[in-house]
Amino acid sequence: MRAIKPSQETLDPKSQRMLTIFAERRFQRTRANQRLRFTLSLWVIRTKLLARLKRVLDVSVATVAIILSAPIMVITAIAIKLESPGPVIFKQVRVGKDGEHFYCYKFRSMYVDAEQRLKELQAKNEADGPVFKMKRDPRVTRVGRVIRKLSIDELPQLFNVLKGEMSLVGPRPALPSEVAKYTYEQIGRLHAIPGITGLQQVSGRSDLDFKRWVELDLQYIAEQSIWKDIEILLRTIPAVLLGRGAY
Repeated sequence: MRAIKPSQETLDPKSQRMLTIFAERRFQRTRANQRLRFTLSLWVIRTKLLARLKRVLDVSVATVAIILSAPIMVITAIAIKLESPGPVIFKQVRVGKDGEHFYCYKFRSMYVDAEQRLKELQAKNEADGPVFKMKRDPRVTRVGRVIRKLSIDELPQLFNVLKGEMSLVGPRPALPSEVAKYTYEQIGRLHAIPGITGLQQVSGRSDLDFKRWVELDLQYIAEQSIWKDIEILLRTIPAVLLGRGAY
């Protein structure tokens, strides 16, 4: 037999009030779910649009920068080759967005045995956290000091940008050995595509302690926008020309 659904007329006053409240709450819950779905849809659309606009900015600016800096890159390659034996381009595994590994390109600014000599210099590390920084690193060549001061050594990373492995603006790509020592908070740096420049680069670079470095990266990730990227790119120009915190 089918169950007979009681009408409101057959219910006592208390049951009628409970049924009315239940119906209103269901209606409110439905509207809340609709608002939530609408908000999530807007967030997804905004995120995808931002990613596409950022990619357009990256490719267009990187292409122009490669063309304009081509003479500088040629002269740098010749100078590196004349000063010390070894490849012109130094390629190293770095950690990208969400832990993806890729080869990061730089003009070689150190002697070819730099990686082997790192262990003996660890005691002279001037940086805190899981990074190594040393103002007068003996592994750096004379040409290397110049191109590091002017950030010329990072020009080959424009090709990483064209490949989609890096962005013009974002957290600096870390070494796998550094990421292995990250705390839970520091892992948050991997939630964005790594960049050639970023808040850390225009706020002091190597002069910052690692805690502040992470804070700036997380701030950038939380505030990402095309206008923020353009602002950081413009702030990068005087930072590079003045060589603040570069060594």
